[in-house]
Amino acid sequence: MRKTLYIIGLSTFVFSCTSQQNVKKNTYKPKTPVVQPKPVAKTQTSEAPKPKITNEHGVEFFTTNIADATKNDNTASYGSIVSAKPAGYKVVKTYFPAVAQNFRQRYLILHYTALPDDKSITVLTQQAVSAHYLVNNTGDNEIYQLVDENKRAYHAGVSSWRSDKNLNDTSIGIEIVNAGFPNGTGTRVFAPFSDDQVRKVAALAKDIITRYQIPATNVLAHADIAPARKQDPGPMFPWKKLYDEYQIGMWYDQTTKQDYFDLAQEDFAVKYSDPSFIFGIQTALQKFGYGVEPSGKWDDATKKTIEAFQYHFRPQNYDGIMDAETWAILQALNVKYSVK
Repeated sequence: MRKTLYIIGLSTFVFSCTSQQNVKKNTYKPKTPVVQPKPVAKTQTSEAPKPKITNEHGVEFFTTNIADATKNDNTASYGSIVSAKPAGYKVVKTYFPAVAQNFRQRYLILHYTALPDDKSITVLTQQAVSAHYLVNNTGDNEIYQLVDENKRAYHAGVSSWRSDKNLNDTSIGIEIVNAGFPNGTGTRVFAPFSDDQVRKVAALAKDIITRYQIPATNVLAHADIAPARKQDPGPMFPWKKLYDEYQIGMWYDQTTKQDYFDLAQEDFAVKYSDPSFIFGIQTALQKFGYGVEPSGKWDDATKKTIEAFQYHFRPQNYDGIMDAETWAILQALNVKYSVK
């Protein structure tokens, strides 16, 4: 009996010790923590460091483009950086600039003043009309700046080109001192532009176009964007010279134009009054950029649009009547500058 109790006691002791050891192990054995990997913040370590913002007399500038120029993105600032100054807070440029940005200045619009030099200055600086620049006709080397390029000038008015409206918001305007044409004579006799003026306009336009990456399709006449009410800069302005000698603006390829002209001559007169043919011409004008609504009729709006087109691309004849040559030029331009 005593032996039996001894064996039972010994078994209980062994079991108790084993249990305590297990408890000990379970109590002190550290569990391997499951660590979720932290998201790695994106850094710019692989990118070239951003150029510093320059500071001149407390005014900040950033004149380097670090964005993707192929997407028409551009971070360069052609003027001081304008920043908010919220009361009680500090605006910092730790992450300036973001690469996803471009210029608001998308168009260059050319005008004539229809006034002499002194009156042009007065009207454009003291009345409810303005332009960013004024090219005088005094034979000197000066070009007058009247409005900051970062601000809207009141030069385009009610206007449109392709899908864009109110081009004051997105354009730079150049006014050129020129008499235009005299009113009340019954016929329009436009005044020529001096060689000095043309050289000034070319140099100024080239600078603006280059800085803001303005495409050829967006270098336009006031008449192009408002054909129902404007004629400037008129048929005497040398668009072809600017294209040939300075690579400014649009012009058609002669070979393409000739091909369309040869085709148009075959039955142009026969189809001239056909509403579907008229509708097709109006659609082609609209496709190129003009704000004309296709109606299938030779209405006044269409005539003025054709006139504006001829001022720009066929200045030898600007009667507002569509003929085979004007039609051929329009088609050649649509081929060369197709909307993408």
